[in-house]
Amino acid sequence: MHDYITIAAGIAGGFFAALLGGWDAGLQTLLIFMTIDTISGVALAGFFKNSKKCRSGALSSKCSWRGLCKKGMQLLIVLIGYRLDIMLGADFVRTAVIIAFIANELLNIIENASLMGIPVPSALSKALDLLQEKGQ
Repeated sequence: MHDYITIAAGIAGGFFAALLGGWDAGLQTLLIFMTIDTISGVALAGFFKNSKKCRSGALSSKCSWRGLCKKGMQLLIVLIGYRLDIMLGADFVRTAVIIAFIANELLNIIENASLMGIPVPSALSKALDLLQEKGQ
């Protein structure tokens, strides 16, 4: 049974990665940053009760679902960027979309860290500035 689940997960993952333009460093980075943002957001709301995404600041399933829907929509926009690249015979739209979303996720992660009372290294702020500049 375990083998069938592993095979099914591999097929589904490969299918979705192909839909989004391939499993490259940009997509990997975006998904890693999305995961870090989600985990840090849940920790911020669950343990620190200081989330700016909900009125109460505490963990809320409604706010969590809203955030996951936004991340799903971001991936759909990556798909749109990839399809536009195919249609235009280019390879910059998907990359620009991914860079913009990576910068957005990094902003969210830095905001979550600062709301937890963690000082943010200046190197991260500089990297964010470079990402935003490259995305434009």
